[in-house]
Amino acid sequence: MTGQDHTPGHFRPAADDHPLNQTTETRGTDIAPTLTGATAAVRELLLALSVGFSIPSPLPDSLGDHHLVDHGGLDSIIAAAKDAGLLSPDGSVVGTARYALLKGTPTARIRALQKELVDKTLQEGQALGELARDLARSGFKNPRVVAELERSADAVLETDPAQAAELYSEALMAGGTELDTAARRAQATAATGDLDSAGRIVDRLLAMPEPPDLRLGVDVAAAVWAQRGMLSRSADTYSWLGSDRIDGSAPLAAVAMIGSGNSVGAEELLAVAPPSGSPTLLAVALSLTQEGLRQTLGPAPELALPELIRASDMMNAAGTSIPLPETPSALAALCALHSGEPGVADTVLKAALAGGQGGDAARPRLFLLRAWSSMQQDNADEARLAINEAVKANHWPLAPRDEFLLAALDVGLARRGSDVHELVLAWDKAREAMMHVSVDLYSLLPWGELMITAARLRESRRVSHYVEGAWDLLGRLGNPPLWSVPLHWAAVQAALLSEDPAGLAPHAAALVRASEHSHLASVLAAGGKAWVSVLAGRFEASDVETAARGLAAVGMPWEGARLAGHAAAHADERRDMVKLLACARDIHPQSAAPSGGASERQEDVHTAVVAPSVMDNGGGPGNPDSSGLSAREREVARLILEGKTYREIGEAIYISPRTAEHHVARMRRRLGAENRSELLVRLRLALGEGYPPP
Repeated sequence: MTGQDHTPGHFRPAADDHPLNQTTETRGTDIAPTLTGATAAVRELLLALSVGFSIPSPLPDSLGDHHLVDHGGLDSIIAAAKDAGLLSPDGSVVGTARYALLKGTPTARIRALQKELVDKTLQEGQALGELARDLARSGFKNPRVVAELERSADAVLETDPAQAAELYSEALMAGGTELDTAARRAQATAATGDLDSAGRIVDRLLAMPEPPDLRLGVDVAAAVWAQRGMLSRSADTYSWLGSDRIDGSAPLAAVAMIGSGNSVGAEELLAVAPPSGSPTLLAVALSLTQEGLRQTLGPAPELALPELIRASDMMNAAGTSIPLPETPSALAALCALHSGEPGVADTVLKAALAGGQGGDAARPRLFLLRAWSSMQQDNADEARLAINEAVKANHWPLAPRDEFLLAALDVGLARRGSDVHELVLAWDKAREAMMHVSVDLYSLLPWGELMITAARLRESRRVSHYVEGAWDLLGRLGNPPLWSVPLHWAAVQAALLSEDPAGLAPHAAALVRASEHSHLASVLAAGGKAWVSVLAGRFEASDVETAARGLAAVGMPWEGARLAGHAAAHADERRDMVKLLACARDIHPQSAAPSGGASERQEDVHTAVVAPSVMDNGGGPGNPDSSGLSAREREVARLILEGKTYREIGEAIYISPRTAEHHVARMRRRLGAENRSELLVRLRLALGEGYPPP
């Protein structure tokens, strides 16, 4: 960079690229004869400009008035430099000349000129600005340069942490003390997603006897612990800080403590914390966050969601990124998901992502929570898109907390897709991911999903310890309905899959008790009761339909459709079967008609009640593709190749077992298969790669 351009957008070489930090001697040799032939005044001017002086700003004393007069004045010297091809028309020194001058001048002389440049710039009442960055990168050490860089970093710490991290690093190059900015450097580093570096910085800080910026350092440490999936360590960090030093960090401490099951400790800290001071957007956001979170534990949890949404709105409006155990938007989304409002959760998260809430480090988690909302609403494609966005949200690997959430999402999507092979693969990854995190209040949804899947795969022992920890945590918080109801529902489903009536009873009873004050609990209690009646073979189709539609209304369409579809497969009356299948398709249209639309759905219902002899031998729902199979037939074929029975196929795609049998018969005739073995071979060929012979 030349002395003529100190604008923020100007190119700045890295420290190792600066001429004073180079060892190569070859560059610039072609300009040496020209420099040698130049007058001393021209060389002096070029050196000053190369160091960072500019025209018409004050020049170094070595170019005093007598020097300029002796050589015809400044204009004459500039003209001579341009005539020699050493000075560009815009007044900047030609790159090769600048390099040769800086390499050929003793370092002590360069440093003296740089000091003079700093002195004269400040004497003129000008800020060093970008010049400070160039001086630091050149290896120049000066306390005023350090101060300028630290001030610049502080100014953008909460709005552009990546730039702040660069500025703090350059301040160290200029001679700054590591300890002085440790907490702020850790904050900037953590905000970009580099948890390891942030953790190392803050570890050294907190080990000091009297660390500067202690409270900020604790905030960063707590945020890093939370992202590592160890929220209880975040709470421990605030406990170590103590109530006498907590000040404005009390709301953050409350988030960590409540999340780890210590609501008593949170209340004690909040009781002694001083007022937040000026009612800034950030202060209001943090205050609303702790108030809303505390309401989730109380007798009127329905008041919590609006409070947390307002907290998220204020954080978006503040436009700042500070270290947080959990963002207000994530807490609002979790509250909405636990309340049966996945659509609200998605709206809050979308706004937070658009507003940059939490900075780059928070983006993966917000996208993953959007994926969970989409999965719960039975929109697998949107869920996978959100997962892809989460993975590429920044260039750092996902934090352990986010890796765990991603693993649970993969399990949930595979389970809902009835893909046993993918489910087993996802389960293996989830088993590893869960070993890296501990249970906290904000991770109950993924733990519930893993509890259900473990029961389905007969591996409940793998999660029993974690599930016990979840119940213990909820017990310490007084078993708040908002947080406990979804986990009770997961336990009901797990007990049904495990055929464990004794395990089912306490959770079903808990849902019934909670239904007095929770609409979601009443819906889930009805759903659990319907499942028990269906599995017992004694149910009323109308009751099952009501329960299924109730589940869909609280953001669980897949669960509702599955209940109706399973009941249809066990209905004694054909009329009830058709009614329940229609219900399943109505609340789960994605699986009911992957490509054929309404006509295909009507065909399936028709097939369920019409004798095989009426069916067209060559027809079938949808139009055949190049494989000779329609979209519905390809779907049935995949399930056949997975080893599913007609009843299992019917439950998976909400058709009757008899309809599934008709599809298989038509495919067998169409493909010319003489027996089942030949049919399986031809189906594998028709579906292409991915279905090799066993």
